[in-house]
Amino acid sequence: MSVLTKRPSAISGVSASSEALIQTIYPSIAATGIGKLLGMLYDCLPIRIGGIKLSHLLFPLPTAPLAAGVFFLQKVAGKVYQLTNRSVKIKSALGPKLFQKIPLADIAEVVVDQHAGQAFYPAADIRLVGKKGETLGVLAGVPRADVFRQSILEARDARVQVEASLATIAARG
Repeated sequence: MSVLTKRPSAISGVSASSEALIQTIYPSIAATGIGKLLGMLYDCLPIRIGGIKLSHLLFPLPTAPLAAGVFFLQKVAGKVYQLTNRSVKIKSALGPKLFQKIPLADIAEVVVDQHAGQAFYPAADIRLVGKKGETLGVLAGVPRADVFRQSILEARDARVQVEASLATIAARG
């Protein structure tokens, strides 16, 4: 009597035939115009008092309600970025709405663009560039953008290698 069992995947929860979530990123308020404006205000006076910028002492507390309001609106009506083993998705922060889905295999380059006002947070925009140099999508206000950029590149490289391996296996049989 034999018992059939399903063989587990090499990496728990990851399958070559299905999409698996790797990482979710919520943009900082540096993704918004108001957030960038506040960031520029917070960095406008480089004079230091006790090692702290004068603008950091003067402006954040009085503008905190505005910054908190922008933060709350982003969590309710903003976007979220998801990296999967197959794509980068730009989705609604609440609800299932998908704004854009960029296949990892289409991404040739991942560029970090830090705009005025984003350095305070520290955040930057990530631009996903296609093989012909076209912009496939922009992830605005990504916190620690260099780290997320590296995750995207590693996922893309893994996806390309998996597709090449599957093509080799298919050609054998």
